[in-house]
Amino acid sequence: MQTVRTIAEEIVAREGGFVNDPADPGGATNFGITIHTMRSLGLDLDRDGDVDVADVRLMTRARAVEIFIEHYFVRPRIAELPEALQASVFDMQVNAGSNAVKILQRLVTEMGFPATVDGVIGPATLRAVEAAHDAAPAHIADAYAIARRNYYFRLADARPASRKFARARSGGKGGWIRRAEEFMSARYRMTDADFKERVASWG
Repeated sequence: MQTVRTIAEEIVAREGGFVNDPADPGGATNFGITIHTMRSLGLDLDRDGDVDVADVRLMTRARAVEIFIEHYFVRPRIAELPEALQASVFDMQVNAGSNAVKILQRLVTEMGFPATVDGVIGPATLRAVEAAHDAAPAHIADAYAIARRNYYFRLADARPASRKFARARSGGKGGWIRRAEEFMSARYRMTDADFKERVASWG
């Protein structure tokens, strides 16, 4: 099992350096840390009295790793989930904030273990997730990864500007889809033909 730090370092490597894409609702980002996160943490790195794009540019790889571990793994209580789910939920928390936990809460509810879909891991959610894990220990990680992939598809269906994150310029799987599929068994990954059929309506 990978350590949390290794997972965080892989997330930082995957996210890459500074990006400020107008189509990305996360805004300016560096090593996966968004300007919104930096503002919420008060990270005025250039000490000019505000947190802006210049501060995002100053984010370092090492600082990003520490932020991910503390604010996306420990504080949201992902560390208390069953081990099989931790890496994928952690990765999704970095990518989609509290939606990562909402996806999990919907999943376990659909499995017959009701959880309030509020994006917060509390005692009731932990009990529901533990019960769902115990009922299907060999499948819950795949089920969560598939739910992640479906979430990305729904976003892209509803928001054309987001489709470039789900579908590459070549017409194959984009970063969002590849990211979700990294956390599922190979047998559940879409074939290229299945993917192209799924996104054909996007034009």
